[in-house]
Amino acid sequence: MEDRQDVQTLPIPVPVVFPETEPFWRNARKGKLLLPFCRHCEKPVWYPKAFCNACGHFELDWREASGFGEIYSFTDVMKGEGAYRDTLGYSLALIDLDEGVRMLSNLVDYSRETLRIGQRVKVVFHNGSDDTALPRFTPA
Repeated sequence: MEDRQDVQTLPIPVPVVFPETEPFWRNARKGKLLLPFCRHCEKPVWYPKAFCNACGHFELDWREASGFGEIYSFTDVMKGEGAYRDTLGYSLALIDLDEGVRMLSNLVDYSRETLRIGQRVKVVFHNGSDDTALPRFTPA
């Protein structure tokens, strides 16, 4: 199987931005991966919301993440939906970030033959034409 999609061929759909996710998307446009952390228990919160998953507190601080993690699982998508309808053969992965949260994202710029569970990856940002940037992951 050949290499998968790169920045030139994957679509960059416009995210729906809510008040709880605005800091994430604003910083993604700057090439920064930020996560909310609970002020009470210090645990990261993912997907961004108004309260901590672990302890229920509502006081969260946004901190820059390392941008590194490892592949927990991945799949090849051969027939996409929505913005990806015309994109053939791209990969989605669950990424365990070093900070302790699991994020769903695309894998880009890699060789399918060497891709494996547990492989180290790093974030890259792909900019859209409408001031949007999406975090995607590539081998570290």
